[in-house]
Amino acid sequence: MTKSGLTTLHDGAPGRRDPGRLMALMALMTGDEKHGPAATSTLDALWVLYDRVLRVTPETAGSPDRDRFLLSKGHGPMAYYAVLAAKGFIGEEALTGFGSYDSPLGHHPDRVLVPGVEIGSGSLGHGLPLAVGTALGLRAQGLDAPRVWVLIGDAELDEGSNHEAIAFAGPAGLDRLHTVVIDNGSATHGWPGGIASRFAAAGWSTATVDGRDRQALHSAFTAPHPGRPHAVVARVEPETA
Repeated sequence: MTKSGLTTLHDGAPGRRDPGRLMALMALMTGDEKHGPAATSTLDALWVLYDRVLRVTPETAGSPDRDRFLLSKGHGPMAYYAVLAAKGFIGEEALTGFGSYDSPLGHHPDRVLVPGVEIGSGSLGHGLPLAVGTALGLRAQGLDAPRVWVLIGDAELDEGSNHEAIAFAGPAGLDRLHTVVIDNGSATHGWPGGIASRFAAAGWSTATVDGRDRQALHSAFTAPHPGRPHAVVARVEPETA
């Protein structure tokens, strides 16, 4: 337990759920199979974040000192809902109603309907600019403890709004800002040296890892980056039709 009352869960921590349960929880949600690959591409990164990195629990989801996690890659949110259920933010019984008329679990997460969700997603390219704004807002309030995490897809980098956010955050020294890019080879455009080179050119700390290797993800997520925002590119298998 930290001074702010927020708990970080690690391997062997009381109440930890078996990660193997996540696929079973995802299987309870049907009706959006076309986005199944988009969902599973995020599963390992989301689990490592919520299980071992993020300082937020269902009890502290309203605390000013909580870490903020923003899901920009909001289509195919089944993995996100499964992790939220495994961590107690929502009840497992809600998963079976996913996408139905009266379910709070829509095909994009809704921040006013789902506990623990920080933003409502929709059009790609909004999450990273919102994360930059969140980090700036916390800085302006003198809140130095919270970290801001945003998960985006590589195809979102086709959107100019993300490049403006990347270009701003580095020189602004937003060292509480962290971006996870799920790279499944779906971006239209690329950069010499890979996606990480785009962030590095703007002054970010970067790491590129196997997005299925949970230990590598944890090491990259927790790497020190004083004075700079941090971007982790998590490479996963390409999406196929």
